[in-house]
Formats: sequence, C-alpha cells, structure tokens
Amino acid sequence: MIGAGFGRTGTLSISVALERLGYGPCYHMDNVFASAEHLARWQAVADGDPTDWNSIFAGHAATVDWPGMLYYRELADAFPDAKVLLSVRPADSWWESFSNTIRRLIESRDRVRDEHLRRVLTYAYRIIAVQTFGGAMDDKDAAIARYEDHIDNVRKNIAAERLLVYQVTEGWGPLCKFLGVSEPREDFPRLNNVNDFWRHFGAGVT
Repeated sequence: MIGAGFGRTGTLSISVALERLGYGPCYHMDNVFASAEHLARWQAVADGDPTDWNSIFAGHAATVDWPGMLYYRELADAFPDAKVLLSVRPADSWWESFSNTIRRLIESRDRVRDEHLRRVLTYAYRIIAVQTFGGAMDDKDAAIARYEDHIDNVRKNIAAERLLVYQVTEGWGPLCKFLGVSEPREDFPRLNNVNDFWRHFGAGVT
C-alpha cells in the first residue's frame, strides 16, 4: 500500500489501521525519526542517488506520510500491484493542524538538543518546507494551494481503480472495501492529535 497523502491527514492512525488489517509493518516518518540509518537512506534519495526502493522498504508492507508520499509516482511504478491511498481532510483543518505541529517543529530545528533529531528536522525542512511547499511553508494560502494541487495531481496520475481518496473520519468501511478485507470489530484508531504530537516531540525542543 502506497500512501500519497500529506502529513496531518491522519497518517499515523492510518498506519496503525493498515497494520491491523495485515498491511504491516507500515513505514512512516517516525521510522526516520527513530533511526540514523533510515535518515541516511532518505538523505541519499533527496540527493538524487540511485534508489533501491525494495531495500528502503524491506520488511514493510505499506508506507504513509513523508518521506514516502513525495515519491508516490516512483513507488507506483516500482510496485505495480500496490494500491494507492490518498488521505485527505478539509484544507483549513489540515492547515491548522500542520501549522501547529510539523511547521512549528521544523522551525525549531536549530534549538533542539538532540543531534539526531536536529538532523532529521534539517532533512524535514529540505523535503517539506522546500521541496513540498516551495519555500512557502509559512504562507497559509500558498501552502493550501500546494496541498490542493497535490490532491489533484494524485488523482490525475493514479488510475481510479487503483486509488482510494480517504478521510479517517470515514472509519473502517471504505478502507476495508478497497482492500477486500473484513472490518475489525474495534474502533478505528484515532492517534496523534496536536497534544499527542507535542507530548512526543516537546521534550526535545528547547
């Protein structure tokens, strides 16, 4: 499963849901935060080095969030049998969440105490602030325009029968139907709201 949605569209909840449905482990930006080896691999991708996607995602059945979503077309070509999940939410709601979490965290990169976290955030600045938003990460209107353009581009570049455009508020139903699996009895996971985000990262920022 290839996740093509921006961060703060429920990607952590989706990753847990996919794992519950047998599509695990699911790769997420958290993997990069957790591992210097994974960071080095993605820095090489950003540098334009030859990429072995099978090696990068070895042991994983799915990916969501940055950095993988930036390369959804390359991944769709590399894994032609994989389905593509475009996670979305209303643009203003996405901006409020993104602005109060990822944007603020990236902007704190020069103040973090942990060296690895600082390096990850420097990389995140490169792929999110620069590559994704063209240097306009702090401009609400420009950032939302990029967000909406991305949604349009995914719809254009991925065949409809291979693509699910999905909001986590829809729960298990559309996701399970898309994957052809039964719905679990437990509630759909709801993870990583703004408070959860800062409980996880706040200690590392001065």
